[in-house]
Amino acid sequence: MTRNKLWTKLLLYPGHTLPTAAAPVLVGVGLAWREGLFAFWPVLSFFLSSWLVHVAGVFADNHELLRRHPTLPEHPELLAAVAERTLALSTLRVAIWLCLALALLCGGYLLVIGGPAALAIAAVGVLSSLGYHGRVVNYSRWGLADPVFFLMFGVVAVAATVYFQAVSLAPAGPWQGRWAVMPSSAWWVGLPVGALVTNVLIIDDIRDRGWDALKGWRTGVVRWGLSWSRAEFTLLMALAYAAPLAMWALGMGVAMLLPLLTLPYAWRALRTVLRVSDPQSLLPWTPRVALLGLVYAALLGLGLALPAT
Repeated sequence: MTRNKLWTKLLLYPGHTLPTAAAPVLVGVGLAWREGLFAFWPVLSFFLSSWLVHVAGVFADNHELLRRHPTLPEHPELLAAVAERTLALSTLRVAIWLCLALALLCGGYLLVIGGPAALAIAAVGVLSSLGYHGRVVNYSRWGLADPVFFLMFGVVAVAATVYFQAVSLAPAGPWQGRWAVMPSSAWWVGLPVGALVTNVLIIDDIRDRGWDALKGWRTGVVRWGLSWSRAEFTLLMALAYAAPLAMWALGMGVAMLLPLLTLPYAWRALRTVLRVSDPQSLLPWTPRVALLGLVYAALLGLGLALPAT
């Protein structure tokens, strides 16, 4: 495997990280547009910084995998790259810090306009990303990855997207007063997207259950079996597709039903997870469900932006 393919295919995971980073931002943009709070530069700044922090977490995960389990052939291409000196742990450490530095550069504007709340959002984002498989915090080993992903992508990222747009338009004054322009729906409208992003993780956990058991990770499928993770996947998918109906019933407009256009593909994903357990057969479904979440989020954001009728 060439060096370029190694980084793009095995380390950057663009088919996974870009859609999951963009999905909650699209929902936050749609809600901000609905509330008259849309601002382009805060959206761009937040998306780039959050994606870079996400990528830093992927690098950190692979670094810890190679450091703690140097003989575990979960990713034989990475082991071969290390053996051939195409990849070094020191290079991964540099990549982690470079991503964080670039995230700070992209998000510096948000720290200026956002006040202490921006610092809190940044700290939570970095901790949740690097703590997935970190040295000090390792919540994947503790079996907490699913709720962390659900909250980060379904609540925190959506609310942060709206918050930074709102404060960029708010008049100068104490930052505490700027929370008043935040619509309450910013805290829950992204929950279906959080459900779909968490399902991306569940597919990975089902696929990697054998390796995770060897690493001592207490994922749902390792602790409670395949039936548990399939049930969780089903419930989260049901939440994602019941949410547009609930939003429409609450009077948010018929356009809130737009995400239901993705239901046929979601059904294919669900049938696959319920019937297939072979790791190789599940491998392509991680980016596919990530793409499903992105398209769903785009339609949800569009539904929010359109006038309620």
